Amino acid sequence: MRVIIVGAGEVGFQLAKFLSAEDIDVVVIDKSKNKLKRLTEELDVALVEGEGGSPSVLKDAGADEAEILLAVTDIDEANMISCLVAKVMFQIPRNVARIRNLEYFSNEILLHSLGINPAICPEIEAAKAVIRLIEVPFAADVEDFENGDVKVIGFRIPSDSKLLGKAFKNLHLNKPKVLIGAIQRGSKILIPSGNDTLKKNDIIYLPAKREDIDAVCSSIGAISTPAKRIMIVGGGRIGFYVAKTLEEENLSVKIIEKNVERCKFLLKSLKKSVILHGDGSDQKLLEEENINDMDIFAAISNNEEVNIMASMLAKSLGAKKVIAIVNRTDYLPLANNLGIEAVLSPRLITAGSILKYVRSGNILSLTTVAEGKAEIMEAEVKEGSILSGKTLLEVELPQKTLIGAIIRDRNVIIPSGEDKIVNDDKLIIFTLQESVKQVQKLLA
Repeated sequence: MRVIIVGAGEVGFQLAKFLSAEDIDVVVIDKSKNKLKRLTEELDVALVEGEGGSPSVLKDAGADEAEILLAVTDIDEANMISCLVAKVMFQIPRNVARIRNLEYFSNEILLHSLGINPAICPEIEAAKAVIRLIEVPFAADVEDFENGDVKVIGFRIPSDSKLLGKAFKNLHLNKPKVLIGAIQRGSKILIPSGNDTLKKNDIIYLPAKREDIDAVCSSIGAISTPAKRIMIVGGGRIGFYVAKTLEEENLSVKIIEKNVERCKFLLKSLKKSVILHGDGSDQKLLEEENINDMDIFAAISNNEEVNIMASMLAKSLGAKKVIAIVNRTDYLPLANNLGIEAVLSPRLITAGSILKYVRSGNILSLTTVAEGKAEIMEAEVKEGSILSGKTLLEVELPQKTLIGAIIRDRNVIIPSGEDKIVNDDKLIIFTLQESVKQVQKLLA
């Protein structure tokens, strides 16, 4: 398979990194020599310097033989033109575009005419991730599958957890049944076996039915108090989308925004939220607005340094849970080590959202976790699959891979080795980056 990536920024880099690791024929186009140089130094991919919308540049990139084009530059119009040329001149079957302008993003007729299938909006994807974290306050990460009926929850193990030091086979988490699909330990990610044990500050990833979240929370010793009061730093596209959604759920929202004109827009566009003109890292302002009473403090402005500083300050002043958006991936380990409960990267989220359109093997949805080191995918078992009719004990899974849930007729099964896979089952699969290609073959 040949995949052409237009744009060698952070999203393009992450996509190239994921796909080249699976021996996919990847070609990256960018007009910036410096961005292409970074790829040359770190990845084994083909590079073409030039405009992604140029027919001659696309031809040089092998568009005649490409199956997918991913247009992920920072400029919407450039991405749209790249997709149009790919569709009209090279008949590339699938063209995915990163689109930030909501007027473009919401115009299905325009997108269809340009051959874009689908468009991905980074701000909306990031806002949805923030909302999921607000809905499950004890979680460090939340991913939705099967339209939200199944959630994969990332939970950070505290120093006083009853789970510490016990082998998984001796945990007996059965009311409801809990299966730990992956462990993030610092910069490492593990797919656990029965003899593994948990350590302080590990993040465990576990699938749960929507209706079982409170019971799962109790089972693993987490404290789950519904979030009612939320303070947001940053009234940009992400902050606006989050606040608008929370208003519909009748939650109390305060937004701190530095730009006066943006404050005026928020006042006109939101119905219930309190809009505050100021700096989210101003200690006096946070104290005046009763930061210690906030269930959630979400620093989601366009300035990641401000987000990190404001989050640390809010935590020290008594905010119960802190969420920060950090765009630069090299800042992610720093932010995680500073005690911020949930750190999100819109660029990694966008790359993960796009990946599922490249994957083969009946994959319905997919997300990356642990800074892209592992994937959680939802896949359908079709007639003729080598999985069909076998119990989990009989299935020869690739190394570092685990089936965390079986969805059958909208019923969710947290499986044991005796559970059998049948046609039309949907599986929630945890796997490390190096095993993805083998998992796809298994699902073919």
